[in-house]
Amino acid sequence: MNKTIVFVIFGCLFFINGFSQTKSIDELLNEIEQNNTELKGYQSFIESRQLENKSDNNLPDPELSGYYLPYGDNTTETYLEYQISQSFEFPSVYAVRGKWNDLKAQQLQTTYAKKRQELLLNAKTLLIAIAFLQKQKHIENERRTQNKQVFNQIQALFNKEQVGILDLNKAKIAWIQEQFVVEQIKSDIQILNAKLETLNGGKAIEVLTSEIILPIEIETAENLWQEKSAKEPSLLELKASEAASFQKVKLEKNMILPNVALGYNYQGVSGSNYSGFYGGLTIPLWNSKNKVKAAQANYEYQQSNNEVMTTMLYTQFQETFNRYQLMLEKYNEYQHTMTGLNSEKLLFKAYMLGEYSFMDYYVELQFYRNASDKMLQMEKELQLLQAQLLKHQL
Repeated sequence: MNKTIVFVIFGCLFFINGFSQTKSIDELLNEIEQNNTELKGYQSFIESRQLENKSDNNLPDPELSGYYLPYGDNTTETYLEYQISQSFEFPSVYAVRGKWNDLKAQQLQTTYAKKRQELLLNAKTLLIAIAFLQKQKHIENERRTQNKQVFNQIQALFNKEQVGILDLNKAKIAWIQEQFVVEQIKSDIQILNAKLETLNGGKAIEVLTSEIILPIEIETAENLWQEKSAKEPSLLELKASEAASFQKVKLEKNMILPNVALGYNYQGVSGSNYSGFYGGLTIPLWNSKNKVKAAQANYEYQQSNNEVMTTMLYTQFQETFNRYQLMLEKYNEYQHTMTGLNSEKLLFKAYMLGEYSFMDYYVELQFYRNASDKMLQMEKELQLLQAQLLKHQL
């Protein structure tokens, strides 16, 4: 296999009825992203968490305390003392915590990217499903027209007593069944459109009306995995979690250092007083106990989890890629065999010329229609597999 392979089906591939004349799939997905209420709400949540994390790195408020002691058994003037001070952690802690907050912000962004990807992949899946339903509806409308012609012919022959009631009943059932298929497709399209409307924040998406091209271009597994490694939100989330946990170890080590307090102090009585600077240090004996070990253990867990989850995601990717290749090979064989046959029209022409009885015609017709439906279903599955393989591009 060449290192760079581009699979293109149908030349330009996959002409699909069903999308707006003015909007591509990317434009529709962008519209959904802008209007989706869940994503809007999560963006507000991210902003609140980021502000909360930043506030954890603020200095504590300055402290003002004082003593005024006018009572007691003494021969001096009333005693007065006040002090204003500012306490803070060791200076290096703020820089390390700031870096930790930045990494936690990256974690939130990767979580948002993952949620966004899941939502847009769901929307793209719905759009693909609608596109194929539209294509199927077009095919079934043609079949319905053809079935109507056959039924009218059988009815005319029955009226002339050239065919029996059983042939007429079979033709009528086939006609009714085809009508039901078209109505079911219309119902399915309405259901999927309602789901899209929900994803679009309750705003209707224009009915898909014209034909567009959905190209499929898949590189080798190696190249595609390298691209996913740089862009896939699930992988980026793992890396962000590991980086944040490593920074937490650094933070806990810095927090062992003593806290500092500086200030100004005044004390004394009228005509006799003292004033000067105040300073203090905490003695880090109890508060930081085991915190570094806990942070280190969590970092080791994140490393291990990163490796396990990356391996699992790669295995899932390989399975999807292999399924895509197998499906593509089968589809190409089908497409090569079916292209140019024009079987249904030829069979219908032969029937109209009297070369087939109704039952022979109907049995042969179902064979070719099943083959055509199978190829359309394979085409849809290829599109869905492609959406999975390229979801990191959303």
